[in-house]
Amino acid sequence: MRRLIFLSLVGGLGLAALMALGIWQIQRLAWKEDLLRTIDARIAAAPVALPETPTQAQDRYRAVSVTGEVEAAELHVFWVTKTAETGYRIIAPFLTEDGRRVLLDRGFVPAAAKERARATGAAAITGNLLWPDEGDWTTPAPEVDTNILYARDVAYMAERLGTEPVLIVARSASADADVTPQPVTTAGIQNNHLQYAITWFSLALIWAAMTTYFLWRSRPKSEG
Repeated sequence: MRRLIFLSLVGGLGLAALMALGIWQIQRLAWKEDLLRTIDARIAAAPVALPETPTQAQDRYRAVSVTGEVEAAELHVFWVTKTAETGYRIIAPFLTEDGRRVLLDRGFVPAAAKERARATGAAAITGNLLWPDEGDWTTPAPEVDTNILYARDVAYMAERLGTEPVLIVARSASADADVTPQPVTTAGIQNNHLQYAITWFSLALIWAAMTTYFLWRSRPKSEG
């Protein structure tokens, strides 16, 4: 009898824990879907003027519109597209009409076009503010000699190009701006909570079946 009680206690606690983890992932799924809807709405919103002091907490993904000049300096961020094409995202300084210098992501170019001359000068840009979270401890350091970066580190790029630590990722541009936009989307934001929930609920079902089996095996045998 003590063995049955022990197995029932362990089985019940384990099942409760696994079910709780599954329910938590369902709650996280609802939170993530709401977050993605909010981000999508902000990305597609009517553009506004560049905020005076934009911050990541308040202005990430905000749609903005600026006019001014694309300057000649560039940083090249190594990139692989969804179709497995390798190339570079071109980051350049942008001087706004009111004298601010910010970072402009001009979009993607194939590797063969890395060194080609790109138009500079007057341009009107619509895009989104972004503080990318792309690098980690495995990310190679920037190759200064060959002007190749492996992540869009806003603080580093701003220091190199002498701009505010503000990045505008172009969504559209005036015809003479020589921009090939790769607009900001939510496609790269992971949302695996449904798979996690299914995993936990599946483990809970297996745990319940195993507990039932062991309880059945441990039941007192009738004498006969």
